[in-house]
Amino acid sequence: MTPVLEAQSVTKTYEVENNIINAVDQVSLQICPGEFVALVGPSGSGKTTMLAMLAGLLSPTEGNILIGGEDLSGMNEGDRTRFRREKVGFTFQDNNLVPYLTVQENVELMLKLNRRFSQKSKKRAADLLEQLGLGDRLKNLPSQLSGGQQQRVAIARALVHRPNIVLADEPTASLDTQRAFQVVGTFADLIHAENLAGIMVTHDLRLVKFVDKIVQMRDGKVFSLIADPGQIEKFASAHMN
Repeated sequence: MTPVLEAQSVTKTYEVENNIINAVDQVSLQICPGEFVALVGPSGSGKTTMLAMLAGLLSPTEGNILIGGEDLSGMNEGDRTRFRREKVGFTFQDNNLVPYLTVQENVELMLKLNRRFSQKSKKRAADLLEQLGLGDRLKNLPSQLSGGQQQRVAIARALVHRPNIVLADEPTASLDTQRAFQVVGTFADLIHAENLAGIMVTHDLRLVKFVDKIVQMRDGKVFSLIADPGQIEKFASAHMN
């Protein structure tokens, strides 16, 4: 299967007080359609920097990042901005919903920004929200929703334009355990159903029960890669308490 995302020996270097620090050090990854991957590690391990490079928000010092066969490192800033808008879906801890737009309008906004808004895409937005249990909330404002409901709106917005890859940065940090499990479980179901590629950065290691692969980072490097379902279940169970 052809990977949706390939990171090839990616390094990000910073100079701090005349010292060279590799925030990310020779990391290589491949993610295929239908794979949901957890990127985990302690603070300072490089996972957030890695996610920012995969999103095209940072350029690697060395190495290449290809999404859908397109090399982000060969793009100028304008091209990367267009690429992020069209080919990448984002969901973050803070949701970044527009407070004066309704639930449905927040999701449709991605379609309008990409000039893909039509009656067919409008129906897709409504269908996604229905799948996420928000069919009766389409006309509500974000302030009228719970934290878990707001996060589900953000998921619909990230998926509605059919991106190559969906990136989630600590999407459940502000949610209680029950809502966090519900949000990530639904997110995983949609990634699998739509045959997308998804990456989630999380500190909550219990949530890896929903993923297909765990990438552990330490000191800027990939420390371990777990892809066996039994080992993933064992890893998640070890962190349930």
